[in-house]
Amino acid sequence: MGLLDEQQLHNLAMNVVGKDLEEMGYEFLAVNSKKGKNPQFVATKDKKLIFVVVRAITYPENPVLYDEELMQKVSKHGINFKAKTFYAGVGIANSVSYELPVDSEEDYVVNYSGLIEIK
Repeated sequence: MGLLDEQQLHNLAMNVVGKDLEEMGYEFLAVNSKKGKNPQFVATKDKKLIFVVVRAITYPENPVLYDEELMQKVSKHGINFKAKTFYAGVGIANSVSYELPVDSEEDYVVNYSGLIEIK
């Protein structure tokens, strides 16, 4: 095993956000776990459509800060489908020391504040 690469970190973030959406009662219409393909989730609840962009963020970066230009582009795309767009940043760090890379042999901590609506 060893250090997690960017796609593995992204998959961890996808799992965190996916569980959150399920718990909120969303039904998935499309899931794209390829890093860089946006949005990662297209989901619906009460006939309302949402687009969710997921990012795995490693320490010391702040998981609630996002790429404004990218999110506006996804949001404009969402408007065409009458969908609300959300950003979901998931901070992932090594639990032994935040300074160490995330390793499959060690526990990790997650910093996830939930969905951030893009307006």
